[in-house]
Amino acid sequence: MHTSGSPDSNLRAQDRFARVLGTRLCLTTYGDFSDRCHALAREPRPVAVEFTNTQIVTLRRHDPAYRQLTAAYDLFVPDATPLIWCLNRRGAGLKDRVYGPTFMRHCLTHSPADTRHYLLGGSRECGERLRAAARAWNPRVNIIGSAHDRCLADGQLEGEAEARVMRELHELSPDFIWVGLGTPKQDAWVQRHKPRLDRGVILSVGFAFDVNAGTKPDAPGWMQRAGLTWLFRMGSEPRRLFGRYLKYNTLFLLYLAWDGARGPVEF
Repeated sequence: MHTSGSPDSNLRAQDRFARVLGTRLCLTTYGDFSDRCHALAREPRPVAVEFTNTQIVTLRRHDPAYRQLTAAYDLFVPDATPLIWCLNRRGAGLKDRVYGPTFMRHCLTHSPADTRHYLLGGSRECGERLRAAARAWNPRVNIIGSAHDRCLADGQLEGEAEARVMRELHELSPDFIWVGLGTPKQDAWVQRHKPRLDRGVILSVGFAFDVNAGTKPDAPGWMQRAGLTWLFRMGSEPRRLFGRYLKYNTLFLLYLAWDGARGPVEF
């Protein structure tokens, strides 16, 4: 089994990065990053990608344990509009974020028939609807397996699913492993299992499973462009998300102000 080295081993000279609250974000587009992932899938090592919102960069700044939990990721891709605003203030020149649900749809829609995909996360109903949606976008899409079992807080799947899924991942050898277990469980899964994989691109996309399966609504386009996706989601699930967004949105703004006054940090 492969033991991954430094994340820098998966970078290219032409890759561009900039930091927000200490997290180094990859400056890219949907098309460029899809091509990048297909190239990474041909390498003889696993590569992990985190689609990164303001909560994640804030957690990584605020909580050293979470920063260590997410250290297994090779690339952090900005999928929140406020992050694009921050990056563009530093001259990034980005026209759009790379939003996890949209990237997943883009990637599956344009996936060659010989690219193998594995889905990890969501309910069984969600998985069935997601596979049907993917076939509608691209009749040639090659989804070779899926698992929709409960994930524990430490990143292990419950019961016999843990051994079964790892066996499937080794036998099927997917090029893309889409992980939709939610933060922080999907981060714990990546940290625990990436060293046990031989190859493949692991993409932590969270909410993308439900959005693309149609089991949960996404924010309308105008709210996404205005950086208000969080507000829509909070309104859709207030009991679960109100406290989270209140805390981390406030911390995000406070850390931005601190970095503006004292200078940015680096991890």
